[in-house]
Amino acid sequence: MDYGTLQGILTIIVMVTFAGIFYWAYSSKSKAKFDEAANLIFSDEEISDQAKNSGDKK
Repeated sequence: MDYGTLQGILTIIVMVTFAGIFYWAYSSKSKAKFDEAANLIFSDEEISDQAKNSGDKK
């Protein structure tokens, strides 16, 4: 096996891996998980705001 064949095989492996990740990221099955993960930062702020407000009332 020469260097050119090895490069060709590696290129195919990387291309198939990229296509798999692309399919996984844009599939409708993953949308709910990604939407939840995207909104996690906002839920953190709500908890922090509630903690600050409850501390002010004491």
